[in-house]
This record gives sequence, C-alpha cells and structure tokens, in this order.
Amino acid sequence: MITLFRWLLRIATALVVLSVVVVVGVYYFLSRSLPDYDADWRVRGVSGTVEIARNTWAVPHIFADNDADVFFGLGFAHAQDRLWQMTLMRRTVQGRLSEIFGERTIRTDELMRRLDLYGLAQESVSAQDDDTLAALDAYARGVNAWINLVNDRALGRGAPEYFLFPGEIGLWQPADSIAMIKLMAVQLSGHLENEVQHARLSALIGEERTNDLMPIDDGSGLAALPDFASLFPTLTDTQLAMAPSVPGQAPGEDFSPFTSSAMAGASNVWAAGPQRAANGGTLLANDPHLGFTAPTIWYLARLELSTGAVTGGTIPGIPAVLVGRSEALGWALTSSYMDDQDLFLEELDPDTTQRYRTPTGWAEFETRRSIIQVADSDPVTITLRWSENGPILPGSHYSLAAITPPGQVAALSWTALTGDDTSMSAAIGIMRSQSVDEALDAGEMYVAPSQNLTLIDHDHIAMQMIGRMPRRNALHPTQGRMPAPGADPNARWEGTFPYASNPRFVDPLTGLLGNTNNKPLDRPFPLHVSFDWGDTTRIQRWVRLMRQRSVHTRESFIEAQLDTVSQAARTLLPLVGAELWFQDTPANPGTPEAQRQLALQLLADWNGEMSEHLPEPLIYAAWMRELQFRLIRDELGPSTDMFTHMEPEFIERVFRNTDGAGVWCDVVQSAVVESCVDIARTALDAALLELEQAYGPAIESWRWGDAHQATHDHPVLGDVPILRHFVNIRQSTSGGDNTLMRGLTRGGPPGAREPYLNVHGAGYRGVYDMGDPEASVFIISTGESGHPLSRHYDDLGVLWRRGEYIPMTLDPDLARAGGVGVTRLEPRP
Repeated sequence: MITLFRWLLRIATALVVLSVVVVVGVYYFLSRSLPDYDADWRVRGVSGTVEIARNTWAVPHIFADNDADVFFGLGFAHAQDRLWQMTLMRRTVQGRLSEIFGERTIRTDELMRRLDLYGLAQESVSAQDDDTLAALDAYARGVNAWINLVNDRALGRGAPEYFLFPGEIGLWQPADSIAMIKLMAVQLSGHLENEVQHARLSALIGEERTNDLMPIDDGSGLAALPDFASLFPTLTDTQLAMAPSVPGQAPGEDFSPFTSSAMAGASNVWAAGPQRAANGGTLLANDPHLGFTAPTIWYLARLELSTGAVTGGTIPGIPAVLVGRSEALGWALTSSYMDDQDLFLEELDPDTTQRYRTPTGWAEFETRRSIIQVADSDPVTITLRWSENGPILPGSHYSLAAITPPGQVAALSWTALTGDDTSMSAAIGIMRSQSVDEALDAGEMYVAPSQNLTLIDHDHIAMQMIGRMPRRNALHPTQGRMPAPGADPNARWEGTFPYASNPRFVDPLTGLLGNTNNKPLDRPFPLHVSFDWGDTTRIQRWVRLMRQRSVHTRESFIEAQLDTVSQAARTLLPLVGAELWFQDTPANPGTPEAQRQLALQLLADWNGEMSEHLPEPLIYAAWMRELQFRLIRDELGPSTDMFTHMEPEFIERVFRNTDGAGVWCDVVQSAVVESCVDIARTALDAALLELEQAYGPAIESWRWGDAHQATHDHPVLGDVPILRHFVNIRQSTSGGDNTLMRGLTRGGPPGAREPYLNVHGAGYRGVYDMGDPEASVFIISTGESGHPLSRHYDDLGVLWRRGEYIPMTLDPDLARAGGVGVTRLEPRP
C-alpha cells in the first residue's frame, strides 16, 4: 500500500510539473508576440527617423520629419497592436475566411464575394488624390515592416491567434485600407433588411398596420404606397410564412459583418457655438456606436503632420484619424441613416435563367465564377451574377426567399458598390483641414457609408451629411421602402444627387447642433434622405438637457454623453400602466399578484434612469419586451422574430390608439376581445415570472447591471471553453436601448438566451473644447492592444465603464512623460 501511495504521489507530482512546464511554455511562445514598446528597429521604407512615443495608456504619438514617415509609423503601430484584427477584417472583406475557419464561414464568404467589395476597393485605388495615395502607400509599408520583423525575428507569429489558426500573413496593400471603409459600409447599412421586413409585413397585414410597426415621419405620400402583394401577385403564402433569418446568425455565417438593422450603427453628436459655450470657444461631443468586440474596433493615436498635429480615434487598417481634433478643428461622425440601398426583383426569361427583363427587353447577366477555398474540406465554386441594378443575392440571405416571387431573383443597388470610391481621400482631407469650410469642401469626396459630419473650429459649428444620395424617380412605385420591379424604369436609380443637395447646417441661431440618428429635416421624396431613422426618443432627452443651461461646458457635454435616463420609459410607463397603478387590493405575500403590485410600485416611483444598480430598468425592459411579443405574434406568426427589440413608437401608437393601432391588443385567434389593459397585465406577469426564474423571487435584489453586461467578446476565441475567460471582457453597465449613453441589448425572439446583454454602444467617446484644446478628452471601451496577455488589452475599458476619460493632448512633452516606451524606426540600407 505504501509503495502504491508513493507511486501515486510521484505520478501526481510529475503531472503537476508537466502542467507547469506546459503553461510556462505556452506563455513563453504567446508572449513572444507582445511588442516591445521601447525597442529601436532598422526598417526599409522610411526616409528618416520615426518616433512612436506611447503614453501611460499605450496611445502612440507619432513624430517624423515628413508626412509619409508619420503614416508609416501609424501602420507600424497598428500592426504591432492589432495585426490579427486587421488581417481578420481583410479576410472578411475579401471573402477568404473559410481558408482558415472552414465551413463555418462559407456563407459569409459567399455573400462578400457576390458583393465584390474587395474588387471595387482595388479599382478605387487609382481614384484617390495624390496625398491619399502617398499616405496609403506609406501606411502599407509600415504595416509590412512589422510583418517582416515578425517573420525575421520569430516574434510569436505577430499575434497569439495565429498559433491556433495558422495561415500566411499577406503583405498589406493600399487597396486593403480602402476595403476597410467598404467593410464599415456593410456594418452601418440596414436598409436592405428594412425593405425585406417592410415587404413581408405589407404582404401579411397591409400598409396601414405595417405603418404601426415601421412608422415614417413624412407627412404626405404614405397613402399612395401600394401593398407589396399588389406589386408581386405571384408571391405565395408559403413564402410569407417562412421563418425570418437574422443576418450573421445562420450556420456558415460565423464572423459575419452583416448584422440586423437594429445593429446597423448608431451614434451621438452635439456641438455648441461660442455664444453657448461658457469659455467663449466651441464644444463638440461624439460617441459613435458599433458592436462591442475585444479589442474594440477603435484605436487612439496622435499624428504630427505637416498641416498640424491631430489626435483621436482611428480604425486599424485605415491611415486616418476618423474622429478627433487638431489645434484648429474638431470633427465627429454619426450614422446618417441615408437610404443608400434598394432591392430590385429581376424577372427571369422563361426560356433561360441567364437573362432577365429590363425596360428595353431581355438582357444577359454579367457572370463570373469564384472559388472559395475551405480548410479541411473541398473548395466551393459559386457563380457570381450582376444585373444592371447590381449584384444578384441568393434567397438564403436576408430572408430574400420569403419576398422573391417564383421566376425572379433579387439584385442590390448600393452606393458603396462603386469602383471610384474616394471616401478615403475625403477622410484624409477632413483630417488635414484647418477650418470648418475646408472640411465641408473635403466631405464632397465621401461616398459611403453615408455619415453626418459635425465640425467645429474656434468660431463656427456645422453639420453636413456626407455620402452620395441616390436620385430616385418621383414616380418610384415603392419610394425605396420595399423591393421594386427591376424592369420598371421609374424604379431605377437615375444617378446620385449633387453634394449640395445633402443636408447642411452652419452656425444655427440657437448656437447648438445635435444628432442622435434622428431625422434632421423634413423634405419630400425623393429628396427625403430616408424614411427609416435610427432614433426618435434619444433626441428628446438631448433637447431637454441642452435647454437646461444657457451655456455649456466640457463637463455638461460629458454629463449628457453619460446620461442614462430613458425618455422612452418615461413616455411608455404612464401609458401602459395607466389603469394598473394601485388598482388591486393588497395581495397575499408570495403570490403573483403581490409581485405585480410590488413591481408596479417600484416603477411608479422610478424616474426612468437605467442605472445598473436598480431593479426597475430590468422590470421595465422585460415588461415592454414581453408586451410587444404578445401584441404582434398572433398577427405575424413566424415573422414576429423579425422584431428583436422593443419598438417604443409602436407601443405608444397602440396605447394611444393612433390611427386605430389599438386593434393590436385583441388576440385575433381568441373568442373574447382583449383590451390593452388585459395584455399589459398578462405581459407584466409573464415578464416577472421569467425574471424570477433567472434572478430569484426577491424583486428588490434584482440589478439591471447583472443582466446588462457589456460583452466585449473576442470574435474568434470568445466561445472557446477556458480561453473565453481570458479573452472576453464583461462589465456591468447602465444605459439601455433608448438612452443617450446607449447600451443596445442583444434582444432576440421569445425565449432567446440572455436578451439583455449590452452588445452595441459607444466604443469611442470624445469631448473637444476649442476654448481650451488641451482640456479635450477621449476614451475607448477596451484597450489599445489586441493581445490578451498585454496589460493594455483592457486597461482603458475600466475607465470607460466608470464614465471616465483620458487627456487628449497634443503636447509632445506630455506624450513622452511617464510613457510606457518610445519606439524608434531608422532607415535600413
């Protein structure tokens, strides 16, 4: 027995030692890819010394004798910290994910190939101006210099992910950077899905009730919009009953940049002119919203250019500060929601599927074969087709099969599908501008994705919608709200409107400008810009906050940026609960009635603040979510799943009975006629039961932050057991779907797992004060490094979660003081 015990002890000891050796070995190899921020390198591609001084938070401040070398330094720094992220995005837009991930990404690759965004990016290189071409070339040389150092010095393959997913790291090309902007256009465009949703609803329930769920703020014109079924009478009931597919969530769509329209970008911006700023300067606050990832898509940097130093938010792969400030100018971006996409249903020739009907007769599709290489599987060959309206999309994507009649196929027109895209030149031109007027002129070169560009200099403020706006015929049969017949000449685009047609606001009399993705102005079709906007409630809260002060400061702008009061909750709760407050006699403790009474009492005393420490936001969110499902599921059936998030306007219309919307409260399949009070009560009971099962029976102990955790998940390793605990960043957060400090929940159909997780919000926040420029501040939601072993992987995320910022200095001495290192690049013969 003693001998057996000794042998067991020896085996256990050996296993422990072996485990320690393995862990140490793995750590050693993975840590080899951690960049040394204090190293000196001799590299090819620079003409003189490049200095990359990283401050306390590893934000690079890049100095050189000429602009080309500065852009080289930015490419080098991006590659040092985010090489895996950059190459993953490049593979995504190229449609080459399956080469390393196998069958799980085939559908993602297929759709990217059909759009041919990378081919269009390659064509667009020659369309850039000389300054931009020089910047693109120098930036690519900088990225490649780091890749070559990784290969020559065996620096851990450049990123730990490459040990799990080996593959050749191709050298960076100028077209790759242009493709990054095209990829952003994919992530920020949701009108395609909106058209499909509108068409399905129109065919199922008619235009009048469709307007309840997808209302427009347009005034005239809605009554003339036909039901979708009248445009395409051969559409079948079986098609309409098909379950909707959420972009990016079907098998084979891993790492897809295609998201639902609810996730298609959002953002806030506001500016104050000198007469509304306490220090007599101008103020600008900006927080663009995108899906959360680890690391975030944003990367802070400072560039010392010949036109002056600039600092702000960059995106790895793009040689420009996209949002930020210089000594002379501050610039910001918000999603404009311009309707820059249209779907066309092309009628196929009954004799051959190679031809389709046009206004002048039958025409042949342009076709090309493309081979998708698949890891651990056979290659997949697809046939790409284009009509005069754009690329042909398969019915398996975006639920297109549900609205495409037999004998027809769907084609997409989209302003991003052009080979003369000069958006990169616009971005660099804006960054170099010395005044509001210069930046407004530079914005003319911007193509897609359309944005609201907000600007301040020392004396002026302005907002300009940038991006090409499609010119639609005034007789367009669907006004771009639904798919239209591809052969109808009135449906086809007639080019784009001139830049002067885009909305512009300069130095308003109120001294304030703001946008929360709301409708900025009222113009009739076809100059309407869009029928679908990203916000109707956050803007109300912003107006209230701005009116509370006659003058504003950096601190008041930060306060607004971090505001967590839900105007939607303040509007909806008195409506929905109007006949439920204090209605019942006191119930016995522990009963569902007692739980309902307690919940209603808490909500009655609540001010609408979506604080992570309170139970009320959780009760409100669950109640409204359950209420909407109960209102629509009997009429819509499987199509209910299209609505993954609560729509405040819809619920308000129903409970105000706007245009007869109160009919939604009656369950059409039941014999009795249910009232809105009945539906509200049963929805609250069901929501409370769901919350009890998840968080226990003690309502007062529930916390919104437990459910509303920000999910900065690693896009590749985030679901891998054990590893996910090291690469994912989870944080309890305040805010919600409709607060200025927006934290969009994951949502999903009834029964969806963890629907209240915070998955989409402000990955970057910046506040710029031209009266005291060095007081400007910014922050990102994770850290500068994309390496999970780096202390800069999540250090800024701690500050971001607390609503804190870091200085946005242009002072070289402050950049070098107390930094984490200075990298020097010298020319190599």
